[in-house]
Amino acid sequence: MKKYELYRETLLPVNIDEAWQFFSNPYNLAEITPKEMDFKVVTKELPSEIHSGLTILYTVKPLANVPLKWLSKIREVEAPYRFVDEQLKGPYAYWYHEHTFEEKEGLTVMKDKITYAVPMGWLGQLANTLLVRRKLEQIFDYRSQKILKLFKGIG
Repeated sequence: MKKYELYRETLLPVNIDEAWQFFSNPYNLAEITPKEMDFKVVTKELPSEIHSGLTILYTVKPLANVPLKWLSKIREVEAPYRFVDEQLKGPYAYWYHEHTFEEKEGLTVMKDKITYAVPMGWLGQLANTLLVRRKLEQIFDYRSQKILKLFKGIG
């Protein structure tokens, strides 16, 4: 299984506690996901803050408007500095997403490091080159822009 990495860094105009409050709430992911993906939280009665071991079921339409279930588990939480989510079941053969937060002069540097693999062997590798990688980059670019707009409204 060939693994790929995607890395994003965003400077947030809020302190680390405000950043953590937003990103540790599992319901906020839908707010920063492109609307055309029709991202929905399926799990009922989630806590307002993630914790290690928490599993969350979502539905999402990543490609061709086809709905897919995505079961994610929060593997590690070091509030307010870091958390990791991992796909248990979903569109990827492997998905490991590390979120880190570092406060600098009242602002927060947010880093996303995603390690992923696409199913279907060489065909998946081709799909990654032609489509998947570009789509992931668009999603994380959208998130970065959306987050900055949301946090400007907070200050």
